Amino acid sequence: QIQVVESGGGSVQTGGSLRLSCVASGRNLGPLSIYGMGWFRQVPRKEREFVAAISWIGGATYYGGSVKGRFTISKDNAKNTLYLQMNSLEPEDTAVYYCAAMAPGRAGYIFTSSYEYDYWGQGTQVTVSS
Repeated sequence: QIQVVESGGGSVQTGGSLRLSCVASGRNLGPLSIYGMGWFRQVPRKEREFVAAISWIGGATYYGGSVKGRFTISKDNAKNTLYLQMNSLEPEDTAVYYCAAMAPGRAGYIFTSSYEYDYWGQGTQVTVSS
């Protein structure tokens, strides 16, 4: 079992920046325990939206269309930590941001579907005011 905990949310004005962090932990967590990690966001009465993801070993990155060019996902394997640097924030970025991790052992990962992720954090609120 893996636990993931997000931090770094808050309130900023339009054009500002925030960096989210997500630490993965678990009793048997090892270098091959995670296949990929990602960020999703959700606002009330809407489906969870893919934001960004990263392959845990290879480092390939994936971005949702609305954040490409403004957000950067990165990781520190030694610290089991995932980051999301968010720049040029807009009011439309206001949401609860969730960190998620996917377990290895399946075929055909696409990284952008929430159904691929096995472990989820509680979420951290990001509010962007105009």
